[in-house]
Amino acid sequence: MKRLMNPRIMLIISMTVFGTLGLFVRNISVSSGELALYRAILAALLIAAFLCITKQKIPFREIRKDIPLLLLSGVAMGFNWILLFEAYKYTTVSVATLSYYFAPVIVTVACPILFKEKMKAKQWVCFFMSTLGIVLITGLGDLSVGNNHFIGILFGLGAACFYATVILLNKFIKKVEGIHRTFLQFLAAIFVLIPYVGLTSGITISNLDGTGWVCLLIVGLVHTGVTYCLYFSSLKELPGQKAAILSYIDPLVAVLVSVLILGESMTVLQVLGGILILGFTLWNEIK
Repeated sequence: MKRLMNPRIMLIISMTVFGTLGLFVRNISVSSGELALYRAILAALLIAAFLCITKQKIPFREIRKDIPLLLLSGVAMGFNWILLFEAYKYTTVSVATLSYYFAPVIVTVACPILFKEKMKAKQWVCFFMSTLGIVLITGLGDLSVGNNHFIGILFGLGAACFYATVILLNKFIKKVEGIHRTFLQFLAAIFVLIPYVGLTSGITISNLDGTGWVCLLIVGLVHTGVTYCLYFSSLKELPGQKAAILSYIDPLVAVLVSVLILGESMTVLQVLGGILILGFTLWNEIK
């Protein structure tokens, strides 16, 4: 991947594509668990084909100590998708995405507990201001917002917790390359999502129309298979601070898609809340 494309361009492309996810998910009329399962299956098949064509083998002997953490992070990734897709159903794409981007704040708070790091004054300020941003997004008791909106935010925050879990678990995984890591995480997600879907919604993919099928293939192959490979490949080549800054293209694109394409409105307070969340989480990552 490094030879074919500049890592900075790869990250910009992947973040832009990630930002359009909600637009396609809205057109796939299956349950969130079922969609997460198909997303993992399609992406895993694509990456498996790529590994076969490029004759790359996964060094299981070298990474055997990391496999339990890989599988656990894959499970967290699967449920992260489920909750994010549910958030799209209950609230706007912009609000769901901004709630989801509370994940870096969760990581900041968890690191002192897991890695015995001390919270500095700057980190505390970022935590409280980002939390204030979430409060503003909820609508501050505005009755016109409705219960579904609040439920959607809760789903978004739940997805953020699982995404933060994936980030934290990956900090302990040292010897696994990006594409191998992604492939094994997808396999773990599939292993858990199959019984979950069987016990909940069941298989309803036959109900999809032509648009639904096209959107499903795009979400599975493009948004997940291709884009995850671009994302993890670029992270290996870029400094952490530059990667952190470019990652905020995702929520910005999601807000633009929500407002300009889907026609979903945002109040002034919600816009301010989004600015607080993205602004202070970004400031926290810039050294």
